[in-house]
Amino acid sequence: MQLEISPELAELRPLVRRFTRERLEPLAMEIDRTGEVPDAAVNLLREQGYLGMRVPVEHGGMGADFATYCMVVEEVSRSHRVFALILDYTSGLTPLAIERWGTPQQKDRYLRNLATGRWLAAFGLTEPGAGSDSAAITTRATRADGGWVISGRKHYISGAHKADVIMVMAVTDAAKRARGGITAFLIDRGTPGFEVTRVDTTLGSEAIKLGELTFEDCFVPDAAVLGEVGEGFTIAMSSLTGGRLGVSMACIGIADRLLEMSVSHARTRETFGKPLSERQAIQWMLADSEVDLSTARAFAYETLRRVNAGEDVGSAASICKLYCSEMVGRVADRAVQIHGGTGLVRGFSVERMYRDIRHYRVGEGSSEIQRMLIARDLLKRQS
Repeated sequence: MQLEISPELAELRPLVRRFTRERLEPLAMEIDRTGEVPDAAVNLLREQGYLGMRVPVEHGGMGADFATYCMVVEEVSRSHRVFALILDYTSGLTPLAIERWGTPQQKDRYLRNLATGRWLAAFGLTEPGAGSDSAAITTRATRADGGWVISGRKHYISGAHKADVIMVMAVTDAAKRARGGITAFLIDRGTPGFEVTRVDTTLGSEAIKLGELTFEDCFVPDAAVLGEVGEGFTIAMSSLTGGRLGVSMACIGIADRLLEMSVSHARTRETFGKPLSERQAIQWMLADSEVDLSTARAFAYETLRRVNAGEDVGSAASICKLYCSEMVGRVADRAVQIHGGTGLVRGFSVERMYRDIRHYRVGEGSSEIQRMLIARDLLKRQS
């Protein structure tokens, strides 16, 4: 099994892991206790160059390739899921879409602020009636003198309550919809007619929140259009492979940490005069978790290598996302069982991770959607 896709990443990994363990993990406990992300977390990630990793150097980023970004996501996920989200807010879909499709003026305005963490970005696609079926959005943008008027509602938008700019998808041609009738707009916080009307807290960490966005006759100038009018669906779909592999790597990082903690607990916890590690029932749970994790890592790393080489991976990213998100659920469930009462108590990492990982089977395309896409690709290839 290939544990690294390049010698450079093999050298970088222990440095990121040490940083995560020594600098981020103490903050993880504070985040879990307060439900807030301290400025120190963003500052530490900025100092290490982990913000805006994939943004080009000329715009204030690191200019890292996708494999390097994914490795860092995997490692920081070993501590707290919020750290991976911060990386995504500064180097994920919205910043990369601006870098690829933005005008020089849009790049100058947004990228450096996002790459340095001064601003955070969000992606506004999901609506009450359009989740996995993203082509069914109803938020509309109609032509007006010098710009567009946007009306509609988005919900469950990750990080939207603190985002400084949101890439919002709106229907500009109801007849075409996903075939040239959806447009991407960059909308700043504070734009008249745009309001965060509700903030939801999920079953995971209280520091991770989802925002509801309401647009009531919200006017934006033509300069707010990202790319060409009608290209919005293409822009949104361009993130799919990257997003799915990013989730896969986060799941691998969390599962690796959970298994590490499970092994340590099994060695030190004694029952009836023997450590848990000598109990066959516990050994089999550890073995099953190791098999799950090794399988996930092998396939995800190979897919990542192919993506980094510019290959078309077909449904491989969906396979990774499906397997890894369900794999980490199994590993987390066993970790709670091995830890017993400690695995159920707030304030312990195992309990927090158990709650946080449930999101991964829903976000970035649910398990059911991934199965549909995998089957569709299989039937197409064997027709």
